[in-house]
Amino acid sequence: MQAWRNASLLMMLCVSVATAHAQNYPTRPIRIIVAYTPAGTTDILARAVGQKMTEAWGQTVIVDNRPGANGNIGTEISANATPDGYTILMATAATHGINNTLYPTLKWDAVKSFAPISLVARVPNILVVNNGLPVISVKELIAYGNANPGKLNNGSPGLGSTGHLSAELFNASTGLKMTHVPYKGSAPTLADLIGGQIQVVIDNIPPYLPHVQSGKIRALAITTAQRSPAAPNLPTMQEAGVAGYEAGSWFGLLAPVGVSKDIVQKLSVETNRILQLADVKERLSSQGAEPAGGKPEDFAAFIRNEQAKWRKVIQQANIKL
Repeated sequence: MQAWRNASLLMMLCVSVATAHAQNYPTRPIRIIVAYTPAGTTDILARAVGQKMTEAWGQTVIVDNRPGANGNIGTEISANATPDGYTILMATAATHGINNTLYPTLKWDAVKSFAPISLVARVPNILVVNNGLPVISVKELIAYGNANPGKLNNGSPGLGSTGHLSAELFNASTGLKMTHVPYKGSAPTLADLIGGQIQVVIDNIPPYLPHVQSGKIRALAITTAQRSPAAPNLPTMQEAGVAGYEAGSWFGLLAPVGVSKDIVQKLSVETNRILQLADVKERLSSQGAEPAGGKPEDFAAFIRNEQAKWRKVIQQANIKL
C-alpha cells in the first residue's frame, strides 16, 4: 500500500512539474524548422506565425531553413530534437502525407515520431508557364505538348513534392509526357521558370502569384475544385477541361513526440489565436493561402487521412524514385 501511495505521489509531482513548466513556457527562443528553402510557401507561413508568437510571448522565434531530400532532412532533424517545445516543425503535405510512402527507409514516421499541434493553412497549387511558351490556356498547353514531344520540362520543388505529384497527375489525366526537373524548393524552381530553363510548373500558389500579377510568368489554372479568392479569375483545372482533376497542399505545426501535452496545447491555442488575427488572415489570403487551425487531435486524424490519400495516388500512378 505504501509503495502504491509513493508511486501516486510521484506521478502527481511529475504532473505538477510538467504543468508548471508549460505555464512558464517559453523561457527562451523557439526554433521553427522549415525543411525547404527561404521564400517558399512553408517559409512564408512559418515566418508569419513565428512573428506573432514572438510578439505575444516576448521570446524570439527563429525560422531555421534545412532544405533537401523533399523535406526529409529538416523533418528528421525535427524528429530527433529534444522534446521540450523549443524545436517545432512546419510540416507539409509532402513531409507528412507523401514521404513515408515514397521513402520506405526513412528513420522517422509521420505519425509515430511527432505530436501534432495545429493545421495552419490549406494552399491551392497553380499551373504556371514561362512567358515564352505560346499558350494561354490549359487546352493550348496540352495541344502544344502533344504536337511537340520532348519540349516541355516541368519543374517542382523536389522529388515527391505535391508539385511533382500534381504534375504527374496532370500527365496521367491528359496524356502529356513532360520531363520532370526537381529543385530544392520553390524559389529556385520559380527562378528557372522565369528564366526559361523550364516551361511548366505546378506548385503552391503563394511564391508564384506576385510574379503572375507582375507579368513575369503566365498562370493557366488552379488545381483545387474551387477557384481561389486570391485569383478569382483563374479557372480550376476541371473548368479548364481536365475532368476530375483536384490537388492541393497544406501546412501545419508539429513537435517531436514526447513533448508534454500542456506545451502542445499552449502552442495549439496560440497558433489558432494567431490565425484569427485580421492582419494574418489578410497576409495569408493575399498569397493564396487559406488559414485553417484546429485541435491537435483533429490534425492527427487529418494527417492519417492524407497519408492514405497520397498513398493511393502514388500507387495508381506507379511513381517510384
